[in-house]
Amino acid sequence: MAGHSKFKNIMHRKGAQDKKRSSMFSKLSREITVAAKMGMPDPDMNPRLRLAVNAAKAQSMPKDNIQRAIDKALGGDMENYEEIRYEGYGPGGVAIIVEALTDNRNRTATNVRTAFSKNGGNLGASGAVSHGFDRMGLITYPATAGDADAIFEAALEAGAEDVSSNEDEHEVWTAMDALHEVAKALEASLGPAESAKLAWKPQTTVEVDESSAATLLKLVDTLEDDDDVQTVWGNYEVPDAVMEKLG
Repeated sequence: MAGHSKFKNIMHRKGAQDKKRSSMFSKLSREITVAAKMGMPDPDMNPRLRLAVNAAKAQSMPKDNIQRAIDKALGGDMENYEEIRYEGYGPGGVAIIVEALTDNRNRTATNVRTAFSKNGGNLGASGAVSHGFDRMGLITYPATAGDADAIFEAALEAGAEDVSSNEDEHEVWTAMDALHEVAKALEASLGPAESAKLAWKPQTTVEVDESSAATLLKLVDTLEDDDDVQTVWGNYEVPDAVMEKLG
């Protein structure tokens, strides 16, 4: 079990979520509603709903919004959301996985395909890139939750498989079927996580050069801006020096 790895947060650039608060709340609400509809409406009895509610709380989503999202599932008048995964390639040949929750498959497919084609990428068939990723659980804590050694010890005790710490956050990786159990154990020792979800961890990463990085990050931002897209995963690493040049 490694204490550190070069794998960085690939879901989004730091600060991007701050600009997309209303969009973020919408996506969190959608996940809560779907989780509540698929299982019990009680977070204590529904692990997926518990993770969704905790993620919403970590982003300071008001309690009323959380309750409304749960009530929407109980009301029976909600849209029928479908979970869809898209796979493709971005600039520099990086592999990208897009996870969506949508009530209109055609709209989402068109938007995702357009985002890829306009930003130097191309959408592939199902399974085109996911073989290069491992399906795992990912629990994130802010750097303020503790130093790397403390988080490592807590994660090891909770049954995690790997930990990666940087100046911004701690990433705790678990086996896919151990996510809920490890998250619950960590919550007891460290408090609620910033997020806990199933993730796609790349088996190897690709370092992106300056010529491809700007277009790649624009592609990721465009995908994340789509209301139907929940998460975007990739196997890329952008060197700090390149990020600084891009501003």
